[in-house]
Amino acid sequence: MMADPYQNNVYHQGGDDSYGTYGEGGGQEGYGYQANYPPHEEDAASDATEGHDEEDQMYEGEYQGIPHPDEVKAAQRAARAKSRAAGSAVSELEELSEQYEDIMEDCGHGRFQWTLFTVLGLALMADGVECFVVAFVLPSAEKDLCLSNAEKGMLGLMVFLSMMVGAFLWGGLADKVGRRRCLIVALAINCIFAFLSSFAQGYGFFLFFRLLSGIGIGGTVPIVYSYFSEFLQMDKRGEHLSWLCMFWMIGGIYASFTAWGIIPRYGWGFSMGTEFQFHSWRVFVLVTALPAIASLVGLTFMPESPRFLLENGKHDEAWMILKQVHDTNWRAKGQPEKVFTVTHINAPKTAEDEFIEIQAATGTAVQRWAVRSLTLCKLVLRNVASLLSAELRFATLFMAIIWFCMAFSYYGLSVWFPDMIKHLQHEEYESKVKVFHRERVENFHFNFSLVNQIHKEGEYIHDKFISIEMKSVKFEDSLFEDCHFENIRSTDTVFENCTIRSTVFYNTDLWEEKFIDCRMENTSFEHSKHGCHLNIVEDNDVLIYLVSFLGSLAVLPGNIISALYMEKIGRVKIIGGSMLISAGCTFFLFLSFSQSAIIALQCLFCGVSVAAWNGIDVVTVELYPASKRATAFGVLNALCKLAAVLGSTVFSSFVGITKAIPILLSFAALVCGGLVALRLPDTREKILQ
Repeated sequence: MMADPYQNNVYHQGGDDSYGTYGEGGGQEGYGYQANYPPHEEDAASDATEGHDEEDQMYEGEYQGIPHPDEVKAAQRAARAKSRAAGSAVSELEELSEQYEDIMEDCGHGRFQWTLFTVLGLALMADGVECFVVAFVLPSAEKDLCLSNAEKGMLGLMVFLSMMVGAFLWGGLADKVGRRRCLIVALAINCIFAFLSSFAQGYGFFLFFRLLSGIGIGGTVPIVYSYFSEFLQMDKRGEHLSWLCMFWMIGGIYASFTAWGIIPRYGWGFSMGTEFQFHSWRVFVLVTALPAIASLVGLTFMPESPRFLLENGKHDEAWMILKQVHDTNWRAKGQPEKVFTVTHINAPKTAEDEFIEIQAATGTAVQRWAVRSLTLCKLVLRNVASLLSAELRFATLFMAIIWFCMAFSYYGLSVWFPDMIKHLQHEEYESKVKVFHRERVENFHFNFSLVNQIHKEGEYIHDKFISIEMKSVKFEDSLFEDCHFENIRSTDTVFENCTIRSTVFYNTDLWEEKFIDCRMENTSFEHSKHGCHLNIVEDNDVLIYLVSFLGSLAVLPGNIISALYMEKIGRVKIIGGSMLISAGCTFFLFLSFSQSAIIALQCLFCGVSVAAWNGIDVVTVELYPASKRATAFGVLNALCKLAAVLGSTVFSSFVGITKAIPILLSFAALVCGGLVALRLPDTREKILQ
């Protein structure tokens, strides 16, 4: 039998003080820790506690019959011990879960958790930002990169598909490699390729870099919730995971606010000739990477999850981290004399299935890396398959239905709202179009912009169009003879079935695609503007930033309420109630006859549905054991992104056609998900497995 490598190891901090004797008293089923701290004497009290007798201090709720929190925890531990004694044999993993909960209660909730909360919140904020980046830059990028409608659609689609791949990949790896390590690598990938995408001058490179950036950021959601939950005690878990969800909202607000403040400022940029352009929307892409960078820096000071380390046999590292959490919290609370009293952790025996190593004498470094990578892939896929095992099958099925229904409706409507606003704006714009019929203009100098006009069967003889802007202008069946076009900037401008004779187009962006079935006679194009140019400020685009900002801000009340009542009402009732109320809210969408009504309904829907999202995140963490938690979250989050793609595609296809189908689809999805959610087990009093 192989000797226990952790047996009789002693750690020394320095001098004659022993930091802790590790490996004694653990027997065959665990690992013991015996700390050799100096004996406590009355004279050794700190200045903060000098002159105070703990026995003389009165708990302020004693006269009111309110039990002391320590008494409540002691009663809960006694109840768990009694149930273990009265029940059947407890597995090693269950015993570890109960002891780990006791340890986290001893460590308390304080400075360490709040620091980690901020660092992981920034990572979650980066994920929220990523969902908005492409949507905000598209109006400018389509002009700068000359994007067709198909290319714009592909760019928007790739964001969610890449995040879907990232969620599945990093979620699976986090259960085998480590939460912290995977999150650092994922955020680093996101930062690097987000930075490169801001400098990409062509559509192909921009799409490629955003694809890799999305794969990186896709891993944040499954890892962040799994990571943070393993530093929380049971009675704090639901509330503080819900508070963490608020950072996703902050990400949306941050993206909307910075887009509103940066993208319309077309002067914020520089160019190097005609080959390299760096406009304001590229500055926005750089700024959106700041939350991920800040989280990445913060993670370098955070430890790995001790629960993950215990699951993988790294008991010494886990004990050191738990002691760090304990000491950090109690020192911040003014009780540095409080001792970390854990002397024994019942760690399970881990199967020898982690990595297959090839000795240096039997293979090259490349071969060893290939075998390790192949083994890791097999372990991840095996973990994914285990989600459909007998004990997890129904939980996975129910959660998959809830995640899919919620994402399909939420993201579908999130696309439908701004598209409906654009549609109403377009209808209003078209209603104001000016039509000129059979006009004849000779020897005239057009020195003013032509906007939202249709010219039919006109004749333009010896006219000059110099240094003007043409926006949404259409010439039909018209004659241009001996005219001169110079320094023209155009948007949505076409010439259809026109005759153009002896006319010069100099330094214009009017190229062949804008002349449909036209007859050219002795006409020349000189120094034409090639490519696309950012030169027109779109007021409609600015309104979309405002709409997204208000939609993100509207979830604040729902976030606060769900966080405060997550433990009191319960996760199941919050999810089911929120989804069913959101389903009822969808019928108000029949009243979306104006832009202001759509904005108000979007705020209402987002504010109500966010409680369901918070509950879903909490329940997903609590339903699965530590060895499968990030994997399950990654698979379900990947399914969420797939539903988002389907929902946004289906809902947007009905804009301008009918409201009924999107409303009925979202209603049916939310009712289905809400009813299934009510069948979930209540996990409020469940110890994290």
